[in-house]
Amino acid sequence: MLRELLAALPKPDHNAELLVGNDTGDDAAIYRIDDNRALVATTDFFMPVVDDPFDYGRIAATNALSDVYAVGGRPVLALAICGMPIDKVSTETIQQILAGGVTVCKDAGVPVAGGHSIDTLEPIYGLAVIGLVEIDKIKRNVGARPGDALILGKGLGTGFMSNAVKSGILSDAGYAELIAATTRLNDIGMALAERDDIHAMTDVTGFGLLGHLSEVCQGSGVGARLDLSAIPMLAAGRELAQSGVNTGAAGRNRAAVHNAVVLPDGLPDWCDNMLYDPQTAGPLLVACEAQGAAEILAMFHAQGFDAAAIIGHCSAGDPVITVG
Repeated sequence: MLRELLAALPKPDHNAELLVGNDTGDDAAIYRIDDNRALVATTDFFMPVVDDPFDYGRIAATNALSDVYAVGGRPVLALAICGMPIDKVSTETIQQILAGGVTVCKDAGVPVAGGHSIDTLEPIYGLAVIGLVEIDKIKRNVGARPGDALILGKGLGTGFMSNAVKSGILSDAGYAELIAATTRLNDIGMALAERDDIHAMTDVTGFGLLGHLSEVCQGSGVGARLDLSAIPMLAAGRELAQSGVNTGAAGRNRAAVHNAVVLPDGLPDWCDNMLYDPQTAGPLLVACEAQGAAEILAMFHAQGFDAAAIIGHCSAGDPVITVG
């Protein structure tokens, strides 16, 4: 649907200073401000994925900041986007949501300098984020090369887990795992930007692993082969998927890219669903030279991304993802 909406818009006039627009579905827009630096701009917001208002604010802020990290940028300023049904949600609850966002931004060294709020039918919260990046260190979701290793920074399964929160079936341990994953900043993206052997980078969010990897493959003109056994999954997310929990967005993601995906015969439905599960504040996905993959993986582990793993590699040929 998003592709159809964008395709119907008039094409913008050429602007040599706009280094990254919406042509490849990249994580943020990037605009040159001088010979060496560029401005990064992004926005992200959504309705509650957990019941606790403070946690909701933290998750939404982490998710919005991730887009800047995914292009190798450093976020420097945020504006809050807040829509609340003021006849249904108390002032104290709204304050807790905003406080959660401010707390994450403070941890990231980013001031929340303002924003905008309106009265809405459903709660909505997120951020517009501005960042800076050195032009020669920009990372995009295109540029992957045949032979590149693929590294995933966090485990999958947050879509199933947030759905279980709404159904009241997520355990306390599962909730703790969900919060730990969705409030872990992808700030390692700034360090990864320093490496020339990283050819493409994106964060895995609403389109799921296969949806975002498909964008990388399509934009880079490469295929990909994934080792199913190497893909990290959050324990509670895996358990929920195996029990039959699913999300409507996983089905929509599958419909969007299934023609460019080859799955092994007999793949269990739960595993199929996991590969399309929409992630909130999800992992970075990195395509890098194979020779540097172990060192880059060690960087993830050293910064606390314990689940990070090499999950496959890019291949020459059509932009098809083969899972084995």
